[in-house]
Amino acid sequence: MKRVLNLLFAFAVMTFSSSSALHAATSVDSQFRDWLETSLWPEARAKGVSRKTFKAAFDGVTPNLKLPDLVMPGEKPKTPKVQHQAEFNSPSGYFAEKTIGAVAAGGRSRSGKYARTLGAIEKRYGVPGGIVLAIWGRESGFGAAKIPYDAFEVLGTKAFMATRKDMFRKEVLAALLIAERGLASPKQMKSSWAGAMGQPQFLPTSFLDHAVDFDGDGRADIWNSEADTLGSIANYLRHYGWVKGRDWGFEVTVPDSVSCSLEGPDRGRKISDWAKLGIQRIGGKPFPAHEAASEGFLLMPAGRYGPAFIVTPNFYVLKEYNESDLYALFIGNGADRITYGSSAFAGKWGKVAKLFRSDVAAMQKGLEKLGYDVGGADGLPGYKTRRSIGDWQSRNGNAPTCFPDAGIVAALR
Repeated sequence: MKRVLNLLFAFAVMTFSSSSALHAATSVDSQFRDWLETSLWPEARAKGVSRKTFKAAFDGVTPNLKLPDLVMPGEKPKTPKVQHQAEFNSPSGYFAEKTIGAVAAGGRSRSGKYARTLGAIEKRYGVPGGIVLAIWGRESGFGAAKIPYDAFEVLGTKAFMATRKDMFRKEVLAALLIAERGLASPKQMKSSWAGAMGQPQFLPTSFLDHAVDFDGDGRADIWNSEADTLGSIANYLRHYGWVKGRDWGFEVTVPDSVSCSLEGPDRGRKISDWAKLGIQRIGGKPFPAHEAASEGFLLMPAGRYGPAFIVTPNFYVLKEYNESDLYALFIGNGADRITYGSSAFAGKWGKVAKLFRSDVAAMQKGLEKLGYDVGGADGLPGYKTRRSIGDWQSRNGNAPTCFPDAGIVAALR
């Protein structure tokens, strides 16, 4: 009898749980439809979106609750305790040879096929073919990657209930304008889970600002046209300041006499002056003469636990495509392999401490109390945080590593 009662109780709990989950989902769906009608539609209409376009875009669309970074209606956003970015682990995985090697090999095999197009793109926009090919390969596997999501489902969900609702609201409105202007149909607008569309993985605002018709058929098609995809990538980089004729950067060795706390895009000096401090290119090659006379910046994304670089302003243009030091380094190295047959970085990515994001944020607050500018206590070890750690270590009689570890976190909490 007791076993029967236990089974009945378990069944009741399961039924109640399933019913509650269904009710919650139904409630979110209802709130989403109400938000579409009372909040998003009036703004879309004011921007020139027709009712027909709006209905076609959201017909049958419900919130996708499996997307990351969502906040259920009525709840407050929470800072994630765990951070999965590559910078919080050894970045070596980001540069796995099977990944970057595939981009390099794919880019080399296509450099001949698209030579004329890439030459015309470089002439118009000043961006080398190797860079464009590396981005194309990284973003969508040269157009082969499956991009399965409905852009309006993703962008609508995130504009309604993501941690960055305002940003995604702007993007979903831009997506509606794309459809309204006939630049792409709602069904054609497939995206990633983050709402990035097509072969170059443009957000809708980037599509409106940077997509170009490079094949001359009268429309910019980043889903099906390789020429439009390549031209749009180059146009994007030119818009953000790509300097024609300059490299992205060089891997270097940094002697112990040069502190890693000198890192940062606001601490530039002539590359020849960096060389006078003892910083040398890997392999002993001199810096190109035209680069030596120009400004460069020290970059040590893992502090003393990884490779070091002297980068140019073009490196920071690559970061406009994806705000990650490792992404820009991946593209730079991939482009070098495509263009020059270069190999992997010589410096090795060492092991770094596995820390909670909340621990890093607490450490940053400790540094702020000491007067350091860490770029905000967000739990992300950007260059301002890295160099602040290095300076703090030096002031306390320690060799600077410029990267957080458990001891530093404990000392600065």
